Amino acid sequence: MEFACAALLLCAVVVLVGLAAITRAMGVPIIWSVEIAQLLFLWLCILAIDLALQDERHFGLQIVKDNVPPRVGQMVEVVNLLVIVALLVFLIPYAWRNTLLMHARLDGALQIPGSWFHASMVVGFALMIRTLLARLLAMFARRTA
Repeated sequence: MEFACAALLLCAVVVLVGLAAITRAMGVPIIWSVEIAQLLFLWLCILAIDLALQDERHFGLQIVKDNVPPRVGQMVEVVNLLVIVALLVFLIPYAWRNTLLMHARLDGALQIPGSWFHASMVVGFALMIRTLLARLLAMFARRTA
């Protein structure tokens, strides 16, 4: 589902930027196109981050894991995942408060509430926590099997 949403957002950004370029060339620019493109691209980035985590293509401590025995490497990976989850859990309340604070701020020509932009942090943190916990559970399931 996330991949489908990310693909739709990417298509929407491309179409919007293309349309904005054409209308600008015709002398009738769409004044709100930049702010909508920024909003869509922000949400696209949030989904892409979680998709990268799901495929284990995000940054990590691979150099440490690769240079220690496999059992120690697994422990390093578990500790790393737990630290990241703890950090994200710690940050979610602040991201939520920030989203609520930014709701009153209206951005651009369309006067979009700032919370539409800042809510991406809350959603992104929640998706990353879900992905990392699923990875931890899979690691423990493999270990006990």
